[in-house]
Amino acid sequence: MIRIEDARAYYSDDPVHGFDHILRVLALAEHIARLEGADLEIVRAAVLLHDIARGEDEANQGDHAALAAERARAILRDQPPERVEAVCQAIATHRFRAGPQPETLEARVLFDADKLDAIGAVGIARAFAYAGRYGQRLGTEADPGTDPQDPSEHAPLDEFKQKLIHLRECMTTATGRVLAEERHAFMLAFFERLAAEMRGER
Repeated sequence: MIRIEDARAYYSDDPVHGFDHILRVLALAEHIARLEGADLEIVRAAVLLHDIARGEDEANQGDHAALAAERARAILRDQPPERVEAVCQAIATHRFRAGPQPETLEARVLFDADKLDAIGAVGIARAFAYAGRYGQRLGTEADPGTDPQDPSEHAPLDEFKQKLIHLRECMTTATGRVLAEERHAFMLAFFERLAAEMRGER
């Protein structure tokens, strides 16, 4: 439906949601899709296009998943309509914090693969890349009363407590749940050690 090299043009070099993220999610999604029996073509197209509206989302404070689904529908307009809708449904339901929940198998595969890339060693690296972009503090928690939606007011430890620690329980496929266990354990140990060292413990 869309080639990797064509999808690359829609992304920046953003270290958090850029094309490296897309390629990692694609590898995870293909693995999950094969084990779960999902339609690989639908999954691949959804993965390749799921974050194409990230920049627009930040600029307009909108729903990047809904915006990406709209853009994907235009990009794939020459494809069979029912397959385009399957791709767009998966894209529209891939968010963690808000929006409709993934229902189709292909949507669930994208959701799980996207969340798996937010935990484990890569998830930690992404949290700190995001922190560096916005000048966040290294590991201390935000002061009470700060806006959790303001990226300058919380640190990776906040992201861990508010979002990352919950992703293991959000997996929607059996394969996703298995893959999440080890990544979750690694991430948990890291942030526990980080908190201890930030308190000055040896």
